[in-house]
Amino acid sequence: MKLAITGCNGSVGKQVVLLSLKRGHSVVGIDVNGPISLTDENYVFYKVDLRVYEDTLRVLQGCEGIIHLAAFPNPGDYGVTAHNSNVVISWNVLRGAAQLGITRIAQASSVNVLTMVYSNQPHFDYFPIDEDHPCLPDEPYGLSKVICELQADAIVRRYPTMRIASLRLHWSVPDKSKPRSLPVDKAKNDLWGYVNDESAADAFVLAVTQDSRNWSGHEAFFIVAPDTVVEEDSRLLRERFWPTVRITEGKDVSGNKGFFDCGKAQRLLGWVHFP
Repeated sequence: MKLAITGCNGSVGKQVVLLSLKRGHSVVGIDVNGPISLTDENYVFYKVDLRVYEDTLRVLQGCEGIIHLAAFPNPGDYGVTAHNSNVVISWNVLRGAAQLGITRIAQASSVNVLTMVYSNQPHFDYFPIDEDHPCLPDEPYGLSKVICELQADAIVRRYPTMRIASLRLHWSVPDKSKPRSLPVDKAKNDLWGYVNDESAADAFVLAVTQDSRNWSGHEAFFIVAPDTVVEEDSRLLRERFWPTVRITEGKDVSGNKGFFDCGKAQRLLGWVHFP
């Protein structure tokens, strides 16, 4: 497939580019910043501001699938820049795909559709968290990701042949060393979670390229490692920091098990986190 990868110079974007090329796809890399150092006959780079719809259409022309990662990655000053830019960019990419007849899209959402580390008062209804959990962010970054998912819902209602995956990534890192260095209490609002960069890339490529009839329309998926970054037992972590949050009947959060249930990604995408 010919894949457009927006935000190709980011930490996950670079891994998506490399993995896509490794699996035999041709790649159109798109970023507002300069090109990464990569020499491959199946890779071409365009410097584009995706907030401009006409430029978005131009650069996506001829692609068969889109992996959309371009975004401001945090709330910034909790004002307008991250929210407004992310919302415009995601709509331009999704609406542009519809106009051009591109039916396979995977877009970067975030675990911060929940009230987590950026929120004033993080709140969780149950553990492990799955895609049925309410999404009620109180800050601009998480809100922009909720909106990009709502945009995907709207697009597939109008263009039912499109298939869009919103991948709710956790903190994407090369390995566990950086998040592991955080004190346990400092990481509690992130539920001690992470995702390996290469595993995150695998989820995006699978979501766009697999020829699966397991799902259609728009679906959201949590993409989080199955373990935590701390050595303390997960049962003790819950009792210490989140004692009022219930455990879903039939589920287990103990040992080194994480606080997210990514079973949906495994069932529908065939995604399993790399060891």
